[in-house]
Amino acid sequence: MKLEIKLQDAVIKSIEALYGQTVTREQLSLQKTKKEFEGHYTLVVFPFLKMSRKNPEQTAQEIGEWLVSNTSEVERFNVIKGFLNLSVSTVCWLELLNEVHSTGNYGIRKADGNSPLVMVEYSSPNTNKPLHLGHIRNNLLGFALSEVLKANGNKVVKTNIVNDRGIHICKSMLAWKKWGNGETPESSGKKGDHLVGDYYVLFDKHYKAELAELQAKGLSKEEAEAQSALMAEARNMLRLWEAGDMEVVSMWEMMNSWVYAGFDETYKRLGVDFDKIYYESQTYLDGKETVLDGLQKNIFYKKEDGSVWADLTNDGLDHKLLLRSDGTSVYMTQDIGTAKLRFDDYPINTMVYVVGNEQNYHFQVLSILLDKLGFEFGKGLVHFSYGMVELPEGKMKSREGTVVDADDMIDEMISTAKETSEELGKLDGVSEEEANNIARIVGMGALKYFILKVDPKKNMTFNPKESIDFNGNTGPFIQYTHARIQSVLRKAAEQSLIIPEALNTDIPLSVKEENLIQQVADYATIVKQAGDEYNPALIANYIYDLTKEYNQFYHDYTILKEENTELKNFRLVLSENVARIIKSGMGLLGIEVPDRM
Repeated sequence: MKLEIKLQDAVIKSIEALYGQTVTREQLSLQKTKKEFEGHYTLVVFPFLKMSRKNPEQTAQEIGEWLVSNTSEVERFNVIKGFLNLSVSTVCWLELLNEVHSTGNYGIRKADGNSPLVMVEYSSPNTNKPLHLGHIRNNLLGFALSEVLKANGNKVVKTNIVNDRGIHICKSMLAWKKWGNGETPESSGKKGDHLVGDYYVLFDKHYKAELAELQAKGLSKEEAEAQSALMAEARNMLRLWEAGDMEVVSMWEMMNSWVYAGFDETYKRLGVDFDKIYYESQTYLDGKETVLDGLQKNIFYKKEDGSVWADLTNDGLDHKLLLRSDGTSVYMTQDIGTAKLRFDDYPINTMVYVVGNEQNYHFQVLSILLDKLGFEFGKGLVHFSYGMVELPEGKMKSREGTVVDADDMIDEMISTAKETSEELGKLDGVSEEEANNIARIVGMGALKYFILKVDPKKNMTFNPKESIDFNGNTGPFIQYTHARIQSVLRKAAEQSLIIPEALNTDIPLSVKEENLIQQVADYATIVKQAGDEYNPALIANYIYDLTKEYNQFYHDYTILKEENTELKNFRLVLSENVARIIKSGMGLLGIEVPDRM
């Protein structure tokens, strides 16, 4: 923010004038003043004590007096121990609001020809089951992070890697072959991803029954697993797929097409998309070739059984399997192949993987292996590691069919939003079509905001009922405030009030109004911080704080009934810009804000 730079420059001049010393901006600690103290910015004076040769209070007093006497920005100050609290002049705040008001897309930087290219991978579903609540968090984080990085002037490519091969899909295929009787999404009326997921659960049911039968005959759990005929069939199906067996490949293509159609429907409802989708069935061979090339160059080694390994003991880790003894690849091999293809396709500066924190070790190893293989991007890859999401009832297990399905969750959120809105009278006088659209916007806003407001690194419990509260730190509370401001602006237009392009700077403002301008102007800083720290939650919580502050202002001050024309114009301009920032910030999170609620 320009105002902060001006204040920093003024402090630098004060140190030079008072103590004959030169300091840099980096040596200054200038922060927003805490709410319990008077002032807008707080300067920490402890670093200047050697220069002043005085105690903290005296030093702060001298700097404060110099700033009031020699700058137009600082109007008054107060000293609390080694902290100098500065109150900025009203004129500066009005100039700052004019700057925000005249800037088309305040806080957002556009990419240009020299901007770095960031690729963000998210979603990464398996084709043996539908998307669930954990995928919702992944998709929402990946999409929001992509939008935040774009807002920081980066070129962004949103990508997805679909895990469309491996033993997991073979389990669903085998179950469908054995017990499906030719069932299809059309014949069953089920979404394709749900249908295939049902067969994955069915396989597990039969597999557990088989293990129980074998263990009843006296075998240990490990012996039973080794003798499972069902698992042996699934493994054989995987070998046949890798060998290109026409019957197996044909079944695989058919069942995967069902799943893709289902995924696309869910992605559309979530409001997420991708610029490029990769499929492991198309990348794993590149991974195998790259690993075998590494074997020839003695980067990796082969065991007696023919399996290929990486020795990472010099990196403080262990030995890592890259190819099994039967020549089939593992996830790590596939990730190496996918990374190689991506960097062949795009001039990527930074590769970001949005994957849960249970894969921290995996990405630590991937980074080392890519570096050993000579890929420049190896060391620079970013694992955007996030915590697990649970329901109040506890953890979910996809094999047992106890996961919370993404589609069911979306339906429940929209339905609850409609019920709650009707109970509160927020849908009175609107058509059924508009009511349904508002319910969709509110329901999805509640879901997205509740998930995105949490620090990504933390595990979280998603509580559907709590998320749709129209009060508190929720999406609907923010959406309702945006609609409230739009209502004020509509009424202003009905009264033929024209919002000025620029305000006079001699309007008397209250401390609350000055603080609200400061909060609006902070948006640019928050967007940059969210991009630097890979943390969309910073934007979510900033928007909530801004909304809360605006509602207090709305409660305490009149807008349209204000008799002073200059003050009325100021409050309309302030309201309009609060709404713009809310819409922009929520947009970065992939959340719509309605004009009416």
